Amino acid sequence: MEALTLGFSSCPNDTYIFYGLVKEDPCREYNFQERVEDIEMLNTLVLDGRLDISKVSISAAARVMDRYILLNAGGALGRDCGPVIVSREPLRAEDLPDKRIAIPGRHTTAALLLGIYNPVLMDRAIEMPFNRIMPGIRDGVVDAGVVIHEGRFTYPLYGLHLVEDLGQWWHKRTSLPVPLGGVVGRRELSEELLRTVEECIRQSISLARSGPDGLWEYIRSYAQELSEETIRRHIDTYVNDFTMDLGEEGREAILNLYREAMEYNLIPPISTERVFL
Repeated sequence: MEALTLGFSSCPNDTYIFYGLVKEDPCREYNFQERVEDIEMLNTLVLDGRLDISKVSISAAARVMDRYILLNAGGALGRDCGPVIVSREPLRAEDLPDKRIAIPGRHTTAALLLGIYNPVLMDRAIEMPFNRIMPGIRDGVVDAGVVIHEGRFTYPLYGLHLVEDLGQWWHKRTSLPVPLGGVVGRRELSEELLRTVEECIRQSISLARSGPDGLWEYIRSYAQELSEETIRRHIDTYVNDFTMDLGEEGREAILNLYREAMEYNLIPPISTERVFL
């Protein structure tokens, strides 16, 4: 049985997607060895070439195109949803250049979107773990921040104010879904193996949708601080048709993001012909 290291985040959409691969084993010819980490840690591990298959920020994927390729299943794309800029005091977008803004890692798609939204804002950006950003804004450590994952649903609980929904901003700008995360596989693995992994991911999603007995307990083990309503909203938002298959529109959304990011010198130049499996 071939062993493959598999990285994914502790967020409800990822534990939902990959539950079947690591607990129910829909693809028995592979031994998936799970590595569950914060998304920026996953980005770092992939940048260091330490995982075979992994969920990563779409921004980070652009930086490893020489060694990894994007699979067509397991991604996180959505319409009118994505990272949000929130603040301690009510602010307008034009107020932001003078403020201390937290980002959940330089390699996250949230940081990439912020750089396209207003390149000046990255000059004063402060990196913080994603789960410390909202408390940091509330407590005055920073003035504002880019919030990801379930934070788009829970920021009002911290008394914070919405400045900009970057997902909605991106959709109005491009009419495309915002591409947040994707699954990459090592290029040195065979195409046949990687396409089998794609199918395994789809089988795992289908299994999750059937509601196996251990699924909810597994998701809750990584999301203990979240309410059931927030977990379900998170899954409903980020597990969708694009997660089963990027399709032509999903691939175009990613390529469009890369083209804009390259214009702003936010990612290294890449060949858009070598992005997808």
